[in-house]
Amino acid sequence: MVMACRDKRRHVGLQQLSSFAEAGRTFLGPVKSSKFIIDEECHESVLISSTVRLLESLDMTSAVGQLLNEAVQAQNDTYRTGATTLLFLAGVWSRAVEECLHLGVPISIIVSVMSEGLNSCSEEVVSLQVPVHDIFDHMDSTEAISGLETVSVSLCPFLQDPSDASSIQERHDLKDVAAQLTTYSLSGRPVKSPKFFKPQAKVEAGENTSQTLKNSLHTDTCFRKSVLIHSRHFNRTDNNQGLRKPRRFLEQCGATTFLTYGCHDLVELAVGLSHGDGSSMKLVEEAVRLQYQNACMQPGNCVVPFVFDISRLFTFCLPGLPETFSCVCPGYITVVSVSSAALIQELQSRPIRVVLIEGDLTESYRHLGFSKSTNIKTALDSMKLPEDSSEELWANHVLQLLTQFSVNLVLVEGNASEHLTEQCRHSRRLVVGSVNGRVIQAFAEATGAVQVAYITQVNEDCVGSGVSVTFWRNPLDVVDSSDRMAILLKTEGINLITAVLTSPVSAQMQTKEDRFWTCAYRVYHAVKEAKVFLGGSAVEFLCLSHLHILAEQPLQKGDHACLGWLHDTSSWLASSLAIYRPTVLKCLANGWHKYLSALLYNTATYSSELEASTFIQHHLQNAIDCGSPSSYVLKEYRKLNSGIFNSGISNKLEQTPIYDVVTPKIEAWRRALDLVLLVLQTDSEIITGLGRAQINSQKLEGFLFL
Repeated sequence: MVMACRDKRRHVGLQQLSSFAEAGRTFLGPVKSSKFIIDEECHESVLISSTVRLLESLDMTSAVGQLLNEAVQAQNDTYRTGATTLLFLAGVWSRAVEECLHLGVPISIIVSVMSEGLNSCSEEVVSLQVPVHDIFDHMDSTEAISGLETVSVSLCPFLQDPSDASSIQERHDLKDVAAQLTTYSLSGRPVKSPKFFKPQAKVEAGENTSQTLKNSLHTDTCFRKSVLIHSRHFNRTDNNQGLRKPRRFLEQCGATTFLTYGCHDLVELAVGLSHGDGSSMKLVEEAVRLQYQNACMQPGNCVVPFVFDISRLFTFCLPGLPETFSCVCPGYITVVSVSSAALIQELQSRPIRVVLIEGDLTESYRHLGFSKSTNIKTALDSMKLPEDSSEELWANHVLQLLTQFSVNLVLVEGNASEHLTEQCRHSRRLVVGSVNGRVIQAFAEATGAVQVAYITQVNEDCVGSGVSVTFWRNPLDVVDSSDRMAILLKTEGINLITAVLTSPVSAQMQTKEDRFWTCAYRVYHAVKEAKVFLGGSAVEFLCLSHLHILAEQPLQKGDHACLGWLHDTSSWLASSLAIYRPTVLKCLANGWHKYLSALLYNTATYSSELEASTFIQHHLQNAIDCGSPSSYVLKEYRKLNSGIFNSGISNKLEQTPIYDVVTPKIEAWRRALDLVLLVLQTDSEIITGLGRAQINSQKLEGFLFL
């Protein structure tokens, strides 16, 4: 009777986690609804449209809130994408765990089956990976960069809405959202097929191919076991086997994999990874092209494979300007005071010499670790110079050094003295402060300058040359509210790209910059890993159907992979594993189902999540009946592109599949489940009670004794 006396608030951490996750529901998918976050004290508001900005704006004082915020920040800091997926899955899987607890499933079995179930999904989705290679071999072609405006993108076929795209605009009734949806071909009309979907192409995908895919996953960086092993609920043996995979997979329906083909074109990759944000991805594509062209111009780099270096890509935001001003430029763009306009006008006609300061440019600055000498004593305080006189003497000394070495430009990583900056401007020298350290390094590499900590360390060997300074545009066009104007600094061969982001609405600048970096990191990770997933939620649908098939499979003797997570395989937990395993797997799969339903509902293709859920259930049943969900997904892709050779559509309107990055997506899944299981562990480890003799006390009502 004591065991049955369970407190409903015992797992309040899971309830809090699902509540937090619900706040970011509208950010899921390519069509996002912005939110206003209002401060109750000062009544200030901020417009946000991403999970990261949402959590930054909320008061996350609870332990669960802080864990969630740390998990999302870690995902964003590492990959800059997948944070919304992490948040949503953490919420739905928290509810899945609560459902399992309500059904009486032991905690150790929940952890065991869910962890191994997700590992099995990660292994299964390898069949939907598309190789990315040789995309830079065609960079010298005259293909227009505006491919993002002419190439249509198809959603995953089983998630397509049969209605015309115009109905989406009527349902959503938002012009900006409708504009985003115009990049999708939701009507399903015949269009020219990309080479992935040509019907005459045949690929063998039997047991050998399937086994190769499975083996390759074990060496992939995204495949790892859960780190939650420090609790009695999470102890496991050295058994590292995965859940038994159905032998039917990739064998019955003649699955066609895309591994033989791959993505060989930057435009195709950019379109597939844009996820409806064509304007941001177009800037990213231009940045990649500029970086590639710069690399080809460097001596000795022709034989070295080009690598997209995202660390040399920067953004520069200019609110208040039309979006047509957004562009990508080689070099570094920053702002200076309008009073420097005459100086810029004079300097832009000739190459100038530069000094690079890696700290602050102030009289009182001392490098990190500096210790003031203790053996110096003040003999007479009355002779001490005033502070302003001391700074004046220092500024005069700096000007003498700059004049001696003919330096007209000083780039400072930290803060620059306003007094010195003003004096330098009067002497026809420009000082720019708060410059990113990577920018300083890039100018050092291109100009031959040597970074110094103090301006007094400058000598002839430290000075760089060949830098040009010019206005970015007409100075009167780019003056902001602080009377600052944009200038462009560059030199020959510098590996530095700046994306200028503009918007007439200042409140949208943060969102615009976040979306740009999301697109940039998608391309970066795709090129770095040389592989992508088929997108349009094909991967999540495969996980959903795969788990349902696993749940229907009996757990045979000698195939107890889940027992590796149980601390005592001879206990009653091991014997009850076969009973509870289908329930846990279906609860885990239900999270994927809710993910897909919310995604479809957010894109305005369905009037309710129930309608979207019914649509998904229809395809789920078809995939299960097929026996091989991966084959079903690929077959639906081919069906969408059948009868296309007589369409007469121009090559420019070629349909391109949606892509997703591999490691960031799988890591978002794993972080979400790890977070849920950590919260479950924390709730379960807290045991509250005064004693068995006081069980009838009102104070102990609802508590559980172990």
